[in-house]
Amino acid sequence: MARAFPQPWTFEENSNACFIVRDANKFPVAYVYFEDESGRRAAANLMTKDEARRIASNIAKLPALLLATRGHNGI
Repeated sequence: MARAFPQPWTFEENSNACFIVRDANKFPVAYVYFEDESGRRAAANLMTKDEARRIASNIAKLPALLLATRGHNGI
């Protein structure tokens, strides 16, 4: 049985370390980590806060995008 991740998906910042993408049931579907201090960011190979926010935002848009694509293709 496939697990459902109902829409809408949202994202929120958590502890100034990551963004959490959650489904409508508040289930975490993705964690996007960041580091603003350049030395630590380079050592850990992490994104900036702005990069992580953009990625989390785009992940949160995926269900609607997939639904629109399926509807457009008649699937």
